[in-house]
Amino acid sequence: MTMLPNLTIRQLQTFREVMRTGSISEAGRALGRTQPAISSMISVIETELGFPLFVRDRGRLIPRPEAQYFLEEAEEVLGRLERAQQAMMELSSHQRGGLRIACYPAGSGVFLPKLLVSFLRDRPEVKADLMMRSSLMVEDLVASQEYDIGLAETPKPRPSIQIETYRMSGVVALAADDPLAALSVVTPKDLSGKPLAILFEEHTSTIALREVFREAGAIINPRFTLRTFQPTLELVSGGLCAAVIDPMTVASYSGNGVVFRQFMPRTTTGISILMPAHRPPSQLSLAFHETLAAEMQRLENLTGMPE
Repeated sequence: MTMLPNLTIRQLQTFREVMRTGSISEAGRALGRTQPAISSMISVIETELGFPLFVRDRGRLIPRPEAQYFLEEAEEVLGRLERAQQAMMELSSHQRGGLRIACYPAGSGVFLPKLLVSFLRDRPEVKADLMMRSSLMVEDLVASQEYDIGLAETPKPRPSIQIETYRMSGVVALAADDPLAALSVVTPKDLSGKPLAILFEEHTSTIALREVFREAGAIINPRFTLRTFQPTLELVSGGLCAAVIDPMTVASYSGNGVVFRQFMPRTTTGISILMPAHRPPSQLSLAFHETLAAEMQRLENLTGMPE
């Protein structure tokens, strides 16, 4: 694009309107300005350019060939400005941009995609990159400052990450035909000796579960040891075991072979929203954070699950 002289946006708009209407008076009416103001602005443009754009003939302006060329340049500048203004309006209303999200397995299969469906349904220009990784890897991805938001089991504090933690109460998952399904609250005594699916020994949920069983004098019988809760509900649905799982896994379930009951005493697992600490968030990521935080708060407030 040819560089334009030191002209203002208003001057370019005025010139374009004169060329469109072919009349000083019509351009003035369209722009809400007086005829002398329009004439003066055209003269200033010609002075700045160093050559006339119009032939004056008995009160009429007849465009010179240079005016047609200058119109192309003015249209390009104004078009780019209008596109930029539109893009900024879309950014401010969260209608344009991209989200980079890292999520641990329990939330990435159904929970987070369902949340994205709701958030992005009316935002067709927004793109999302959803990365499923272990909680430790999610932590590192957000710490790298390259991801906008992460969802993971609560990590240890570190300077490169902002951590917002929610405490999720354990929920008992039972096969629909299990006799314990008749109870509204299930205790370690009820599960004593019953085959269970649990996470690996070092996981905080397993440590807490073993502790409440010990305190209740109940026998914990782990038939399945898993790395994540994702496969648990298939095992429960098949009648092979029961499990004490987190509400996020429950929220991801869409079948009908499993029922969920409150577990007492409560055991909790920390799930955190992670955000980069060393770069400011975009307006879009703040809007998504608000949506995610509201859903996490809803899950945190659950003390029991309906069928």
